[in-house]
Amino acid sequence: MATWRLILSDSASGAWNMALDEALLESCAAHISPSTLRFYSWEPACLSLGYAQPSSDADLTKLSSCGWDLVRRPTGGRAILHTDELTYSITASVEEPLVQGSILESYRRLSQALLAGLENLGIHALATPKQDGRDISKQPVCFESPSDYEITAEGKKIIGSAQARRLNGVLQHGAIPIKGDLTRINQVLHFSEASKMDSANMRLLSHAATLTDILGREPPFLDVRKAFIEGFQNTFDLEFMNSEPTDKEKARAGELMKTKYDNKEWTLRI
Repeated sequence: MATWRLILSDSASGAWNMALDEALLESCAAHISPSTLRFYSWEPACLSLGYAQPSSDADLTKLSSCGWDLVRRPTGGRAILHTDELTYSITASVEEPLVQGSILESYRRLSQALLAGLENLGIHALATPKQDGRDISKQPVCFESPSDYEITAEGKKIIGSAQARRLNGVLQHGAIPIKGDLTRINQVLHFSEASKMDSANMRLLSHAATLTDILGREPPFLDVRKAFIEGFQNTFDLEFMNSEPTDKEKARAGELMKTKYDNKEWTLRI
C-alpha cells in the first residue's frame, strides 16, 4: 500500500489554485514532498485558458462585468469556466508508478480512479479512445468534445482533464462539474455574431453534462469529494495522509502568483 499526501483545500482564486498546483509539482518532482492528490474549488468563478490558448478567445470586458477571474493554466487544452465544480490535481515525480509511461498511458491509468469515483456516486461512465477523429484544436471550449480517455456518461463529457510534464514531475488536474448551466462559459468568449454563440451553446449541451444532469439530482459537494477520494484509494490501494501544503510550497505559490498567474502580462502574452 503506497502512501500519498491528501490536501483538501478551501475555495480560492484561480491564480492561487494554479500557482499552488505548480508549486506542488516542483516540490514532488524534487522529491521534497510525496505524491499528492488535492481537491479544491474556485472563488470567484474563473475562466481558465490552456497554456498555449490565445487570450483573444476570452472577452475581458464581459468577464469583468460578470465579476469572474481569468487565469492561464500550466497545462494545455481549451477554456473551462470553473464554477459549481470539484477540481482535482495529482502531482508526482516521474518515478511514481501511477504516472509512468507516456502521457496517454498515465492518463488512461488515472482515469480508472475517476471512473470509480463516479461509480461511487451511482454514475456509470466510460473512458475510451476518441472515436470520431474530429480536430477540436480550434474550438475554444474544453467540454465541447472529449479527448482520448476522458470521461463520458450517457455519451457526454463529464470530467475535463489535462496533464503537463516538466522538471521531472507530472501534474494532472481536472474539472468535475457538479451543477449549473455549462453554456455560461460562452457568455465570456468572443463570438463575431450572436448566432455563432447560439450554435456553440447547442454543441456544448449536446456534448457535455454535469453530475446533476446525469443523476437527476444535485449531489452535495462533500459527498462528491468523498466519492472521488475513495475512488483513488480503492483503485490504487492508496493510504492517504491528510496534510496541508508546506510553508515552502505556499511561499513558492506566492512567488508564482506574482510572476505568472496573477500577472496580466503573462496571462495575456499569447
